[in-house]
Amino acid sequence: MLKLITFPRVSLASQLRGIKIISRYYSIARNSKVYPEEISLDGKTYKTDEWTNVPPYILELTQRRLHHDNNHPIGILRELIEKNFKGMGYTFYNDFTPGVTTFQNFDVLGFPQDHPGRSKSDTYYLNKDNLLRTHTSAHEHECFQTCETPGYVISADVYRKDEIDRTHYPAFHQMEGARIWTKSDKLEEIIAHDIEQIPKTNIIVEDPFRENCFNEGNPKQDYMTDNEVYLVSVHLKKTIEYLVNQVFEAARKSAKLAGSTEPYLNEPLKIRWVEAYFPWTAPSWEIEVWWKGEWLECCGCGIVRQQVLLNSGLGEEKLGWAFGIGLDRIAMLLFGIPDIRLFWTLDERFGKQFSSGNINTFAPYSKYPGIKRDISFWLPKDVTLHNNEVMDIVRTHAGDLTESVENIDNFVHPKTGKRSQTYRLNYQSMDRNLTNSEINVLHNNVEQDLKKLFDVEIR
Repeated sequence: MLKLITFPRVSLASQLRGIKIISRYYSIARNSKVYPEEISLDGKTYKTDEWTNVPPYILELTQRRLHHDNNHPIGILRELIEKNFKGMGYTFYNDFTPGVTTFQNFDVLGFPQDHPGRSKSDTYYLNKDNLLRTHTSAHEHECFQTCETPGYVISADVYRKDEIDRTHYPAFHQMEGARIWTKSDKLEEIIAHDIEQIPKTNIIVEDPFRENCFNEGNPKQDYMTDNEVYLVSVHLKKTIEYLVNQVFEAARKSAKLAGSTEPYLNEPLKIRWVEAYFPWTAPSWEIEVWWKGEWLECCGCGIVRQQVLLNSGLGEEKLGWAFGIGLDRIAMLLFGIPDIRLFWTLDERFGKQFSSGNINTFAPYSKYPGIKRDISFWLPKDVTLHNNEVMDIVRTHAGDLTESVENIDNFVHPKTGKRSQTYRLNYQSMDRNLTNSEINVLHNNVEQDLKKLFDVEIR
């Protein structure tokens, strides 16, 4: 069982010193392409190797456990969902540590060896065989084997190298759920009964796949009958619809309490189902919610592939569904939070606005202007530089002063064949005004790392 770690409120100066220390350490490690011989994480020690690419600032984030904090929007949202699912046959897992094996994160789920998610440009590796989980599905194998209730729900922090903007962060939170049945002569009767136990909602549902839930492009699995697929998919979709209803009705109530009179707050909630593809489910779908005049992707789900169940040692008689939802994006909507970086701030003006069990709309306390810088460079011949690598270097030096990084130009010289990239970096603090001189230092450090690590020629 993990011990909940609480962090004292610290001054902005202390935060900035921490960023500088992390930046300098990581720059030294990256420039020499050498990591410490060992990395310690949650009481375990990992021998580093040529796959190691986890910077210190990411390792520090693994200790925050925001989904454990009942006074933080992520923790409040987790509690809201769990509260509404209690008594419905689910076990809740919140204490899994972020270090997992490649088997747990990829192999058992059927990810092919050439899947882009396995690449070092997408994933933070502790070493060749261990990494920071990229999704909560990394614990599916263990839960299938140990869960004593029909279903389970996992909440956890996950890590991915990603683009940088107001809705993306290298650490975020997911909720994973699943439900399993055992084949028998009364299976269809049992599932039909379970469907009736799901609380009803007034959602307006658009689902062209409810009756015809599989097709050539979104096929069913051979080990299930047509009616089994239908019943399991109906149970899955009604469960997700109930989840979405509880979350967005809470958001509606919060907005009204804050004094909002927007017309959408008096409209019935509307959702639609679209077909999707995931390596570990078939058939698969995504649910979208009509909210504030646009369709929002909220949740991916589907019927668990039999091979995943077999890999987990459940046997051929098991079948069921699974879903995954991003908590950060939903929390941003629920609490009216405009920038994902705010979830990780230690500024008291953010933290004091929220308390356990209460849904309230975030009150912005400041908006400071940003400082933009462009960086252009020629790439050496035969060198491939992924956008995520550039963004990881920027975040290493600038930390959460990085509001966005955008690849705005890719150019090939018509005569020399040399390749050029240009990125636009927007540095912006949520707490204070930045100065040109401090940004010049950070930006210069980014340029130096790009030159040393990738041998680029700054234009």
